Amino acid sequence: MQSTFEFEQAPPISVPYRFFLGGPPFAVAAGLLLAWMGPAALVSRWNPQLLALVHLLTIGFMLQIMAGALLQVLPVAAGASVPRSLWLAVVSQAGLVCGAVLLVTGFALGSALNFKLAIPVLGASVAVYVLFCGFALARTKAQGGTVLALRIAVPSLVPTVVFGGLLASVFGWGRQLPLMELLGAHVAWAFLGWGLILVMGVSYLVVPMFQLTPAYRPRLATALPLLSLLFLVGWTVLDLLDRAPALRMLLALMEAGVVTAFAVATLVLQRQRRRKQDDVTLRFWRTGMIALLAVVALALADLFTTDPVIQETLEILLGVLLIVGVFMSLINGMLYKIVPFLNWLHLQRVVSPVPNMKRMLDEKAMSGQFRMHLASLVCVALAVFLPWLAIPAGLLLAGSALWLEWNLAGAVLLFRRLARGPGVSLATVRPVSR
Repeated sequence: MQSTFEFEQAPPISVPYRFFLGGPPFAVAAGLLLAWMGPAALVSRWNPQLLALVHLLTIGFMLQIMAGALLQVLPVAAGASVPRSLWLAVVSQAGLVCGAVLLVTGFALGSALNFKLAIPVLGASVAVYVLFCGFALARTKAQGGTVLALRIAVPSLVPTVVFGGLLASVFGWGRQLPLMELLGAHVAWAFLGWGLILVMGVSYLVVPMFQLTPAYRPRLATALPLLSLLFLVGWTVLDLLDRAPALRMLLALMEAGVVTAFAVATLVLQRQRRRKQDDVTLRFWRTGMIALLAVVALALADLFTTDPVIQETLEILLGVLLIVGVFMSLINGMLYKIVPFLNWLHLQRVVSPVPNMKRMLDEKAMSGQFRMHLASLVCVALAVFLPWLAIPAGLLLAGSALWLEWNLAGAVLLFRRLARGPGVSLATVRPVSR
């Protein structure tokens, strides 16, 4: 793993910030949609409105923010300078936003035309993004667990979108395709290939750096993404071919072991942190890791369950914990550390003295938003069993996302106010070499 950070290679601050500010409104929309759907929301995972809600969160919120964070991480932590990063950010974000809107409205309205338009828009946006980031990763000489995880996670977006595009073609053109197998592959590559392996790579950096913990063991940091990729590829091939069910089961169990090892290792490191005082970001990360362990337990229960009614309930609850409990929690925790740090870093060139990072975001506001996020997670999970809770759960989810947007916007406005001067803008300010 790189021992130094190449801060002078960081992109303009507007590159990550446009993604960070663009994500929460989609989560607000998802929460309002959940409240509008009411008790019928979580009855079936095939509910078109529920599929719309899921993609508001996965593409509009998760993918957008994670893509923005990666454009910051690649040059700084992996020495992988992304060419024309500002142009890439504008183009790829516009495609992700438009594609997400088209896909979501396609589900919500049952519009075949929207699916037909969403496929090329999302496909082209992801292809351009993967091409530029992959080129940067191919050129870097950096080694270690983080770079390896990023080299696996970025290309994993391709099968995620390919399988998703094939599924969308069923709704757009009525093609006869193996729906369940494609859905399994799409979900596996989205959450285990792209999502979780990217989280691993980022965790190897931000957990020791921001939470003052010991570093992940190098062998563990290298083995986890490699094993995850190996098991995922094997399982996908066998599942699509409908072959060797016993081996598929074994691969799924081994993947569960990898995920468990990552979550446990992270929680152990957090207990060994040098600063024992808890903060909001640590609570978000702990929530995410505990939810990840719960996801593994539910996935194992689903694996050994044959009752279709129980399977349906388990899979909906699993989705809730994975999206809201794991990824939304970790993204919140990441943003509350990265945004103040980016403000401080980029202000080095234009302000003296630079305010302390703790002044960039209000601690009470972050704590309040964490409590609302936790309440929304509990409420959405309970709504799987008590459908009448869907309305308050949706309102809490929307409120938490709106509060996150408010906090982030406040930090961005603070940066603009402090950096105000001739020729200074979000698109031009770059950090000094550290």
